[in-house]
Amino acid sequence: MLTAGAAVAYWRDTRPPVTDDQAADVADALDASTRTPAPSPSPSASPSPKSSPSPSASPSASPSPSTIAIPATGPGTFVTAQADGTTVGTGSRVRRYKVLVEEGIDVRPSAAAAEIADVLADDRGWTRDGTNSFRLVSSGSYDFVVKIATPGTVDEICGAAGLLTRGEVNCSVGTDVVVNLKRWVLGSPEFDGPLHEYRALIVNHEVGHRIGHGHETCPGAGRPAPAMMQQIKGLKGCVANAWPYDEDGAYLGGPSVP
Repeated sequence: MLTAGAAVAYWRDTRPPVTDDQAADVADALDASTRTPAPSPSPSASPSPKSSPSPSASPSASPSPSTIAIPATGPGTFVTAQADGTTVGTGSRVRRYKVLVEEGIDVRPSAAAAEIADVLADDRGWTRDGTNSFRLVSSGSYDFVVKIATPGTVDEICGAAGLLTRGEVNCSVGTDVVVNLKRWVLGSPEFDGPLHEYRALIVNHEVGHRIGHGHETCPGAGRPAPAMMQQIKGLKGCVANAWPYDEDGAYLGGPSVP
């Protein structure tokens, strides 16, 4: 059911060419998916004790992964999550973003937007840099948009930009972060962590690109993998991690990848 005042949007619009980082993320994710068996739903995954539970983690906010159907494709139209104008973070650079969910799937736009907002508001997220803050909007201009879509629609959107997703992986096209419903519901077998952490990694990695960060690699054995690391390619001795900062505000980065 659509919330009052929700807007329906079509994905077919003009987009800038994909960047090298966007193309690399898709190619590496697809390569990893062909080498790893498909994951099974994990509704028992519990929130990290270091972060507050997201609204989507509770039964009242959204169905559990085991009950969310993953249709092969959808209509290609989206419902835009409503916004209340709240800004998270104190940085002077306010990044406006939208959250869109494809019509006909069992993910409520409000729940998806709340979970994404929780990630952006987390003290370990990008607001910790003191420069960036984030505001969910439902109309007007925006810096980026997160779209959750069926595998078939993801293939269409990403394929129109020359990215091959084969119904399996996410992609980024210009300012659009296109999340495959299969990955949103099941997570990724290449990420060594619970579902809510994988979702946080999607958000933090892609938002990191949009505020100017490139790919990074492991800074040393046993240390947290940078959020800007392509962790699905292997951790290279690091420990899986979804966050750009630790709880004390230290940046969890690594050497830049050329």
